[in-house]
Amino acid sequence: MGEGSIERIQELERHIARLQALQVREIAAYSSSRGDAGDVASEIALTLSISENSARIKMTLARDLVDRLPATLAAMSRGDIDVYKASKVAGPTSVLSDVLAREVDAAVADRLAGRDPSSIRRMVNRAIHKLDPEGGAVRAEKRRRERRVELMHTDDAMATLAADLPAEVASAAYARIDRRARALRNAGDERTMDQLRADVFAELLLSNHAGTPSAKAEIFVHLDLATLVGLANNPAELAGHGPLPAPIARAIAFDPKSTWRRIITDPHTGAPIDVGRERYRPPAVTADHVKVRDRECRFPTCHRPAHYTDLDHVVPRQRNGETNTRNLIGLCRRHHRVKHTPGWQFHLTDTETVHITTPGGHTYDSP
Repeated sequence: MGEGSIERIQELERHIARLQALQVREIAAYSSSRGDAGDVASEIALTLSISENSARIKMTLARDLVDRLPATLAAMSRGDIDVYKASKVAGPTSVLSDVLAREVDAAVADRLAGRDPSSIRRMVNRAIHKLDPEGGAVRAEKRRRERRVELMHTDDAMATLAADLPAEVASAAYARIDRRARALRNAGDERTMDQLRADVFAELLLSNHAGTPSAKAEIFVHLDLATLVGLANNPAELAGHGPLPAPIARAIAFDPKSTWRRIITDPHTGAPIDVGRERYRPPAVTADHVKVRDRECRFPTCHRPAHYTDLDHVVPRQRNGETNTRNLIGLCRRHHRVKHTPGWQFHLTDTETVHITTPGGHTYDSP
């Protein structure tokens, strides 16, 4: 078996992206040459042995990249991003005018390389909110009116039940399910956490009464002080999701029945000013500070909200590592295990940036 290398894997990925850019251009050109006829999708579906729905998605993406997102397409041609990552630019901008879509395209194109798909989607949404803050609130309200539940049957006597909900509602619902599942696990239940969450979800839906006292589920909404008091309309941030329009964030913050936790931040640094302790009995101050500061798992590309992570000592306690905010970071269970796998090195700087070195010697930063 021949020896492989990270560099070769990376170069092949760039080559694939460049080929995908060529295919995107060909699909757009062919569709245009046929006058965007309705049967072009059928022809492409046959050619590529895919469904017509998949073919239509390919065609729409190709036309958007060629006509509305030329800088993103150029990034594909350089090998910076593949077609899936490009779709994370095209998706959020699909509702915009051509002019605004090109402005967003120009604003994000030079920052696409090295980002995971979820980070790209969030970055694009932030750019949209910045360039069109009023439109963001209108689009969010429209999407909320389109909320729905879907049942998708799968194989082996299983099915998927999915709900398209406002982000803060879905996050709070998941938090409640997760809290109940963890309580059962801690009480000795031998089911896996995935099984417990699924079973608790079904129990809550099907039972007249959950059978247990309802506990407040905590999620984190970060918004700056000026936005909170109505002097600005900067987008807020829902940990684990991304930006929220200012009107929705204010509605959450001031709802007297709200079970969501508001985090007021400095508009220049993003540092927490107030963590909403008047509503909740706070946990240990140190743990509270670290989770509010980190917002999400500190491993690059992972966006698990910080309140579902483990607090881990960067310098281990057995090596005299201190238990304080300068030596603690939040890592999801998976990346907590990765950190302790031989060959991985983590370092937390004075500016609270995490430097990560992989076993192959590559370094990454998590600001």
